[in-house]
Amino acid sequence: MIAKMFDRPVYLKERRDLVREINCVEDAIDFLEDWPEPDKDLDHEAALRTCYMAQDDLKPLRVARDAIRSFGAKKGILMKAPAVRPWMINRQSGGGHVIF
Repeated sequence: MIAKMFDRPVYLKERRDLVREINCVEDAIDFLEDWPEPDKDLDHEAALRTCYMAQDDLKPLRVARDAIRSFGAKKGILMKAPAVRPWMINRQSGGGHVIF
């Protein structure tokens, strides 16, 4: 199955020092499915239903992205994009070259 990618990722705080990057509707569904059972409410149900509808092409992807962002904002876990992403860090490795 081809992932239905968002135009920009959504960042949600998962634990104290862990932020999860949500890049596609499948990531959003996984995040919502993993939400603790006692904390599932109408906001959670609406976001999850919207994401499933986007996965089935019944709603546009931007609507699913808006739904997961709104859920994150209501729960106080929506984060700004990190200033430095892992791929931006220049690691000083040998680059795979063999030195003779």
